[in-house]
Amino acid sequence: MAKCAKCQKRKAKRFCIALGKSLCSLCCGLLREKEIYCPPICSFLVQHKPYQEDRMIEKRQKEVTARELAEEDILKDERMAWLAFQAEIPINTWAAQKGTTRDRDVLLALKYAKDKLAKGTGPLILPEKRGGPLNELGEEIFRRIEGCRYERRVILPDSQAGYSREEKIKCLDRLMLAVHDWSQGNFDGRAYLDKLADRFSRLQKISDPHKIITRS
Repeated sequence: MAKCAKCQKRKAKRFCIALGKSLCSLCCGLLREKEIYCPPICSFLVQHKPYQEDRMIEKRQKEVTARELAEEDILKDERMAWLAFQAEIPINTWAAQKGTTRDRDVLLALKYAKDKLAKGTGPLILPEKRGGPLNELGEEIFRRIEGCRYERRVILPDSQAGYSREEKIKCLDRLMLAVHDWSQGNFDGRAYLDKLADRFSRLQKISDPHKIITRS
């Protein structure tokens, strides 16, 4: 049996339709949707993606606690609340257009946007062929938060009007915490999305766009 095209050590037991080469099971798992844009028809992606998503959610649950929320609620800061509001706009729009969207989808999209911010890289692509984003909602959140500037009537210095990468990541972490808090472990439901839709509905009745409701 041929050696893995990536590590050149282990036996290549899985044919990668994205690379057109065979990989060992370990490299397949390590590269999947990290360095390779895996096509939806890949049997290994279909088989293992639900498990990977559940692992990510479980890991996130261990990272956040109610104590963290009480100790450092960044949404008490108007400037950070504006950033969070901008990130939630595409989430609310997406959920309204696609009735199948669940809180799980929001968590995965926020995680995608956070990882992209942390790595500073573009969407994964197929070798020698440009592919679409792995997570379309995540891309929308990323684009929205990347271009966000704090809007107030008072003119602020450029350094204060913009946001650092660390602030953007902290904001996405806070939104993931909100999804966990409202979902209460039922990520296949829409508890967070329903709460978000209600807040945006009330926003439409507020004449001043800066008097935003950001409590998640």
